[in-house]
Amino acid sequence: MGISKATRMAMLQAVRQLNPQPQFLLIDYVKLKESYCPQKGIIHGDSRCFTIACASIIAKVTRDHLVIELDKEFPGYNLAGHKGYGTPEHITSLQRMGPCRLHRRSFSPVREMTGWI
Repeated sequence: MGISKATRMAMLQAVRQLNPQPQFLLIDYVKLKESYCPQKGIIHGDSRCFTIACASIIAKVTRDHLVIELDKEFPGYNLAGHKGYGTPEHITSLQRMGPCRLHRRSFSPVREMTGWI
């Protein structure tokens, strides 16, 4: 589905699950067309808006913790070390072990290794 579409879908699901529902959305760059809620997509929002910057930090730390937990389920990739970012170590792990179900098929090293589109 692609990372942009997946990101929008995840954001929309998150907004729909908020209780109470938000009155306004401040979003880094994108707009959620499917959302009923008034919103503003701010280009470079994480560097121009304190609220977006805080949310970005929380999201990154939460994601890193989730990936560290996935390291237990997928040993050998050292997910706890590189957190799934495209570091040289991550590429080396991919080359050594091949991709697992966590790897995005659109990630160019995975696509090149497997021929997935």
